[in-house]
Amino acid sequence: MSASGVLTFRKEERICRKTEIDKLFNRGGSRSMAAFPVRLVYLKTDAEAGVPDVRVLVSVSKKCFKRAVKRNRVKRQLREAFRLNKGILYEQLEQQEGTALLIALIWIDDKLWPTSEVEKKVVNLMHRLSEKIERQ
Repeated sequence: MSASGVLTFRKEERICRKTEIDKLFNRGGSRSMAAFPVRLVYLKTDAEAGVPDVRVLVSVSKKCFKRAVKRNRVKRQLREAFRLNKGILYEQLEQQEGTALLIALIWIDDKLWPTSEVEKKVVNLMHRLSEKIERQ
């Protein structure tokens, strides 16, 4: 299912099930990288029919922001940055058929950042991730 030209973020592209979250965080095969203030955790898996190749979880800790308004703002920034730039990952995965990614974007700073800076950091992480996928 190619979505490189589509700039949407559908429900199917989100990680919601507890089993998938456990697979991403409790399994030994996941890797992480950071571009402060964002940490990216990813797991390369086999593609399933009818499921997008890239699925994402967005998390902002209550330790970072006590107020839900600020947490929601940061989550909105991370989702928007992913939505606009997910083509980077889809282009790489088209070359490697049968491969899918589970990704978690985690906020690790206790300050708000401008949306443009957040997007730069997410794009940086996505480029680094696509290079790692290419080498594997």
